[in-house]
Parts: sequence; C-alpha cells; structure tokens
Amino acid sequence: MGFKCGLVGLPNVGKSTLFTALSSLPVERAKFPFSTVEPNRAIVPVKDERLLKVAGLISSQEITPATLNIVDIAGLIKGASKGEGLGNRFLAHIREMDLLLHVVRGFSSPDVPHISGETDAARDIEIVKLELILADLSFLEKRLEKVHRTAKGGSREVLEEKELLVKLYDHLNTGRTARSFSGSDNEKAIIENLQLLTSKPVIYVVNIGEEELAKKEPETVKAVRMLAEAEGAPVISICAFLEGELEEMPEEERNFYMEEYGLQEMGLNRLIKLGYDFLGLITFFTIKGKEARAWAVKKGTTARKGAGKVHGDMERGFIAAEVIFWEELLNAGSLAAAKEKGILRLEGREYVLKDGDIVFFRFKV
Repeated sequence: MGFKCGLVGLPNVGKSTLFTALSSLPVERAKFPFSTVEPNRAIVPVKDERLLKVAGLISSQEITPATLNIVDIAGLIKGASKGEGLGNRFLAHIREMDLLLHVVRGFSSPDVPHISGETDAARDIEIVKLELILADLSFLEKRLEKVHRTAKGGSREVLEEKELLVKLYDHLNTGRTARSFSGSDNEKAIIENLQLLTSKPVIYVVNIGEEELAKKEPETVKAVRMLAEAEGAPVISICAFLEGELEEMPEEERNFYMEEYGLQEMGLNRLIKLGYDFLGLITFFTIKGKEARAWAVKKGTTARKGAGKVHGDMERGFIAAEVIFWEELLNAGSLAAAKEKGILRLEGREYVLKDGDIVFFRFKV
C-alpha cells in the first residue's frame, strides 16, 4: 500500500498529460478546459530495488510492491467553490487525498491556450488556493451551524470545538490555509478529522517545456519555489510531454534520450521519493511462502500497528515480530543462514519499524 495523491490546478496546465506520463494510462487530453469530466484514477507500482533483491534471494513467485494511487481531478477555475466550471462536485474528490500535487503551467504553447490568456505562476496558484479556502469556509459555516445547535447543552467538548472552529474560520478568512494554522496537538487532531481541503499537504509540480530542461532553474520554477518556501511546500519540475514520450520508448532508446536531456531518472521515481519523504513514509517488507511484499507506513509506526497494516487479525492477536534488515538477509545468503547466525531479532509490540526492515509477525487469533 502507498499513498493517494490528487492532481489539482487550473485547466490546460497539463494535468492529464502528467497523469498519462506517471501512470502510463492514456486519458483524454484536449486543448480546451474541462476535458476531464470524471476523475481518472491509476494505481502505480512503486519500484523498489530492495524488494526485487529480497524476492530474488528467496526465489519469490509473486512480488507485490507498494503502490501510488494517482487521481487526475478536473481543472479548477475562479468561482469553482460556488459551482463555476465543473464546481463543487470535483472539490469533493480532493477530500479523499493524502497529498495534493498542485500542477502549475510553466510551458508556452500557442496550441494550448491558457485559460487566463498568459502564464503567471503566482496568479495561477492564488486562484486555486483561494477556491480551496472558499470551499473550506463554506464547509466550516455549515459545521458551525450544527455545533451551535448542539452547544446549547453546554458540553465542554462541543464548546471547545465551537471555539476552535471560530478561530479556524477567522484564520481562513484572512486568505491563509488550514495548513498554516498553529494550534495545540488536540486542536490539530480535530482539524485533521475535518478533512479540510487546505489542510492537505501540497507538492507544487511545475510542468515545463522541453526547451526549459537545459536551464538550471527556469523562471517559472524559481517563482513557484519562492511562493512554496513561504508555506514549507516542496517543488519539483517535470516536462510532462517528454515524460510521456519517454515512457513509451524501449529501455535502451529511453536511456539515450534521458542522457541527451540530462535527466538522471524518470519523473515518477523523483515524485515518489519526494512524496514519501514529505509525508514521512517508510517501507517494510514481508515474506510469506513465495510472496515478497512491500508496505508503506508512517515513520514511528510500531510493530503491532505494522501488523495491522497487513491484517487486522495480526494486530489484535499480536505476539511478537521477527525482524531482520534487508541487507543483513542478503549478506546471510538465506533465511535459514540468518537464523543460524542469530541475526533474526525478536521484537515486541512497541518496536518502531525501520525503513528496509523485513518482518515476520507472530500472532494468535
């Protein structure tokens, strides 16, 4: 399992092109707004050389990688929070996401007109940001009406929630996002449960043209980076059109063109690494019979919680976890040899899983 990320941004910034490049799934791409009517969805396997090496050692017949769930959400325009364009129906899809990939147009093309006439990264980002804030304000207004009715009973929890919602509403009303709201751990937990659009972590993806690849940092990327740094968001630049072309090439031809363009690795791999790091995710592995499998969990996940990721019964009946680091297993040469050398450790429920751990869960239902 991995994380679910949604591509958001204005129409005609290249979201569907990027989706195709990242997922290798063809979708409708057009030179006019709102060509994406229903969200396109793809489950993309996360390439992990460690998993392949472990699987090779145990002669796995089945290899199950972690996955990246990508959702291409229709373009947002000014007034989307009030139903303009394709409106609120698409804002709802954003609530499902773990991470937003805010695609910003950084390419010029007379064949693909910009919805506002010309490219302006700061303006484009502000339009999307404002629509998400307005949608959150509308949500909070409805929530406050409901809380106000139940607050008459005088419950301390309800009164505290009402006070927090008012503070959060005032914060958003100044044009700031829920991500930038500084509150106590308890307040942040309440806000997380609200699933506000502007509380979602964001990575800015600048879709640049081929001619920009040779530049150290194109102007649009620099402009986006300056805005992103103010909110602690990472930035990555990808030429979606070229990535799509490369994805369709045989490996040898792809490697040649990547070298010609100075690309060290494909955009999907860079994006996954950035997403994992930004969300604080690690990967642990399990071996069952002839299957080697990867699991993505948050840093700090305990062995018992990790067992629950595999199956609820494992968490409920957790006894212990046998753990070995993937490189230790490779150096040992086999699982049997690792056991003989005593390097397969027995850990309890509070053991914190490490990136690259291979775990065998002991449990009783």
